[in-house]
Amino acid sequence: MNLSIFFEPLSEDTFATLTKPRTLGSYISRFVGKFPDWRSADIAILGVNETRGRNTEQEDAPELTVAPARLVRQKLYGLNKGTGRCQIVDLGNLRPGITLEDTHLRLKEIVEVLISHNTIPVIIGGSHDLEYGQYMGYEHLDRVVNMVTVDSSVDMTEDTDAAPNKKQLRQILMHEPNYLFSLSQIGYQSYFVEPEVMATFEKMHFESYRVGEVHRSVQEMEPVVRVADLLTFDISAIRHQDAPATEPANPFGLTGEEACQICWYAGLNDNLTSLGIYEYDPTLDDRGLTAMTVATMIWYFVEGYYHRKNETNFNSRNFTKYAVAFTDDNPDRMIFYKSRSSEKWWLEVEPLSSEKGSRIVPCSYEDYLQATKGEVPNRWILTQARIG
Repeated sequence: MNLSIFFEPLSEDTFATLTKPRTLGSYISRFVGKFPDWRSADIAILGVNETRGRNTEQEDAPELTVAPARLVRQKLYGLNKGTGRCQIVDLGNLRPGITLEDTHLRLKEIVEVLISHNTIPVIIGGSHDLEYGQYMGYEHLDRVVNMVTVDSSVDMTEDTDAAPNKKQLRQILMHEPNYLFSLSQIGYQSYFVEPEVMATFEKMHFESYRVGEVHRSVQEMEPVVRVADLLTFDISAIRHQDAPATEPANPFGLTGEEACQICWYAGLNDNLTSLGIYEYDPTLDDRGLTAMTVATMIWYFVEGYYHRKNETNFNSRNFTKYAVAFTDDNPDRMIFYKSRSSEKWWLEVEPLSSEKGSRIVPCSYEDYLQATKGEVPNRWILTQARIG
């Protein structure tokens, strides 16, 4: 497929100041004159200059004086390359469709093609409703997928007059065919979320974590991220001090360090095949602070990717198996797996119906300790409810 017809090439002026040989930009093949060979790349960066999802009135394709991804690219390309190999391409900026829905469908097609060739798209948006296009790119897989979103609010309002970037999760839940197995929300703030929305979340057995829970232990977010096939990140989840270029300004939220830690976990995740970072507004970024934050998040994602360990064979000698019995006279037990190399934990969940196979899901050491005390981890309960 000729992907170049969907993209606008980058201006060479964007990279005029990048002269150091060991920076990341020196290793990225970018679309300036010739379209890069994305089939041989591990990661493909693409900008999506689509902002119509932020309001209900704009119908024409956006005309931006500063593309959202341009400042991010300048910061990212200037960072020093990490350890290991680096096979990354920059496809340029996706041409917006005539309508917002057209852009969603274009993004769907791009994501579908890239992940079909084992190339991970890193999307720099653009309004957060673009995650709907990112999600639709998984429709061809003919299997259920797991999604994690990082946001200060839960974009699932029933208000029909709300902007598209406030209700795309509802679009995802109502999408046919339905191939969403689990949805986890990280970093939400209760005063931004309607009680009815959270009630729906709990009814559907989805996981949600307040920003305070992330502050207390960002490490507990690792197994949440490790289950994801796709992850989306709304910049509004980050506090204003670290990411001011989003509207409305948020004085509370994740720190820049926590955002980078989550992206590191996403990069390490063997199953994750796409990352979207949305709601960055370059017109509000007069000093480039938010662009630097986003660039550093992507840098950590890339580093995490090149530290993946491909831990998927639980019958191998790389794993230690633990069986936790709840009582001496009760035959029921819970099975855990621990990686000998990364020391990460997994939990095996058997369905109530014998017709369905068991699932092995990421968990934490705290889940294992909870089971040894005779308590059932909440992660086991939610997974059991989903698989029946």
